[in-house]
Amino acid sequence: MSNIIVSIYNFLWGDLITLNFKGTSIGIPLLVILLIPTGIFFTIRTKFMPIRKLPTMIRALGEKNDDKKSLSTFQTLIVSTATRVGMGNLVGVVAAISVGGAGAVFWMWVSAFLGASTAYAEGTLAQLHKKKDPLYGGYHGGPAYYIHDYVEKKRKKKIKKSFIAILFAIFGLICWCGISQVISNSVTSAFKNAFSIPPIYTTVILVIILIVLRKDATVKVLDVIVPIMAVIYFVVTIFIIIKNISLMPGVFERIFEEAFGIKQVAGGGFGAVLMNGIKRGLFSNEAGSGSAPCAAAAAEGKRPETVGMVQSLGVLIDTIVICTCTAMIMLLVPESVTKGKQGMDLLQSAMNYHLGSFGTIFVAVILFLFSFSTFIGILFYARSNVAYLCGNNWWSQTLYKIIALIMLFIGGLQ
Repeated sequence: MSNIIVSIYNFLWGDLITLNFKGTSIGIPLLVILLIPTGIFFTIRTKFMPIRKLPTMIRALGEKNDDKKSLSTFQTLIVSTATRVGMGNLVGVVAAISVGGAGAVFWMWVSAFLGASTAYAEGTLAQLHKKKDPLYGGYHGGPAYYIHDYVEKKRKKKIKKSFIAILFAIFGLICWCGISQVISNSVTSAFKNAFSIPPIYTTVILVIILIVLRKDATVKVLDVIVPIMAVIYFVVTIFIIIKNISLMPGVFERIFEEAFGIKQVAGGGFGAVLMNGIKRGLFSNEAGSGSAPCAAAAAEGKRPETVGMVQSLGVLIDTIVICTCTAMIMLLVPESVTKGKQGMDLLQSAMNYHLGSFGTIFVAVILFLFSFSTFIGILFYARSNVAYLCGNNWWSQTLYKIIALIMLFIGGLQ
């Protein structure tokens, strides 16, 4: 299974084509080829909506819904943020800076700006094509549903299933199972570093908690966890920044110098800077992946575009705020402290430098919260895809949850 996941990852994120310039080369993955032009198109088509409509995005969070079984626009932001704010914000940012340097942060910001427009289009489409959910109440939907409706429109007749929609639903479910493995692996690694707890114990506890979680408690749990973990992480980062405020001008200088720097171009490293920033940004904010629309479809929005704007705001929160927090934590640490380390070891070493032993524990706990909320969000996303494939029944929903938990367990032991 791991080999299959690695092969799929390499197909999507490996260098599909390589562009060679004087002294440097840029490897471009398939998903970058698909998502960046899409983001540029929607940004231009919406007349730079993320900038023009930022106040409207924030006001939209206060919309109330009449149907208590459906989600409010704020709750859809919480659910989508739960899955966006996860591994990509921690380990992903660490990896981007490790390989691409400080300049990768700038290109993460660029990918977030473009991704915000894509998320707006996805969220709006999900609202326009949502369906009543007879199993859980409220609504469900997402790419599988609006792809289905589009095919029906083109064929000018009703169809039972769309082949492309089926493919999306299947690949989405496979992808989320793979993410479950990554989640548990990172959590067990962090707890082993912080508390010397063997991975098997952490994995078993994580699985038990998720087994006993009631099916109707998903959004309620996220409503509590997501705001708390995001605020705590942000506050701790602000403390670290204030503590090292004299270093901040140098940090921003590094980010912009290395993003466009002559040194990187001359040394053939510009491609690494550019692609690592863009890839990690796209992976983190999920814009264009088709995940977040599954949450957007569940909202009872007065206007479809309002829900789209809220999803756009989620991309900005994920990358501009949370990913930048991790970047600041990393860039305010001397290179001698993190040299030769990678992944969770690298991030925990950085936090240990800033906050002592508490920093290592903090990363383990915050990673657990990030990962726990991501898995709950994944189960929420899976509802609509499972329903499209198998109909609205409990057995198929329960079967997918069991498979996802098995993958979670396996990942924790690797």
